[in-house]
Amino acid sequence: MVKRNIRLSSPEIGGLWGVYIQETMSICLLKYFLHHLQDNEIKPILQKSLHLSQTHINQIEDIFSKENIPLPDGFTHKDINLSAPPLFYDLFALSFVYSMNRMGMVNLGFATSTVARADVLDFFTHALNQTTELYAESTNLMLSKGIYDRPPMITYPEKVEYVKKQSYIVAAVGKKRPLNAVELTEIFFNIERNYFAVLLCMGLLQVVKDKEIKNYIKNGMNLSEKQINFFNDLLKKEDLLGTVPVSMEVTNSTVSPFSDKLIVALFHFLNSIDVTLIGHALSLSMRLDLATYYSKLIGEILAYAEKGFNIMVNRQWLEQPPQAPDRKSLKEM
Repeated sequence: MVKRNIRLSSPEIGGLWGVYIQETMSICLLKYFLHHLQDNEIKPILQKSLHLSQTHINQIEDIFSKENIPLPDGFTHKDINLSAPPLFYDLFALSFVYSMNRMGMVNLGFATSTVARADVLDFFTHALNQTTELYAESTNLMLSKGIYDRPPMITYPEKVEYVKKQSYIVAAVGKKRPLNAVELTEIFFNIERNYFAVLLCMGLLQVVKDKEIKNYIKNGMNLSEKQINFFNDLLKKEDLLGTVPVSMEVTNSTVSPFSDKLIVALFHFLNSIDVTLIGHALSLSMRLDLATYYSKLIGEILAYAEKGFNIMVNRQWLEQPPQAPDRKSLKEM
């Protein structure tokens, strides 16, 4: 049988390119956390996460090399300062692995569904399985340490029911049906995701000196706090307990462990995944008040993300993804 030389498709090139950038960023952050980490229960999970990120980098380098595709610059040792004092306590490092792998499962799941070439599909399938395994390990350790806040509980259904009235979506004035299990899930994880973002912002605001970037982080923190307050108030109105954060305090360090470029790029990534997850929540919400809020929120996050995009472009920090040739220009040459 003749072996065909199948070229990489645009989703395969774009998917690998994106993972490469994200993994170089993760390596910087994980190396910094590990440099200061004292907890011997948390350390193995971070070491495993770092090893997997480095393995993924090597695999992508091999694929791109065979295809003569230039590697992105990504992030390097120049983007971390290991001599800076610890900015976060050990529990935040565990929360970081949990949060990044939870979001990683979403990104890798999308990418896996768009690729076909055997070696690329194999890469994404294994990466998704490894990310899921790390998510499970970090979740179990958070549970054992008492820092995993479980989602709201509801009574088990006793029978199968069908929606009988339009008011299931559009409630009469002053009368809204109780939240269903799917809606509660999205609300809980939105709150959890934004508590992580608030802690991240609190730490970075102490160390960032650049006024434009500092204001950008402050705006991001305000946006996260706004979401937390809205959804906690909603849960309380439904006679459900609001989500209370477990204290994972930031240290008093004022020395930045990360380059400004890495910090803004991290926010750029978090904004991207946040829009994806809120869009998912919007698609599942069957109450008009929720759908309306999610729609408005997507617009606010996109407006905020544009500010970060402009900072990166103006400072020449944003690498351009591989793109199709300009056929019109080629025809005119």
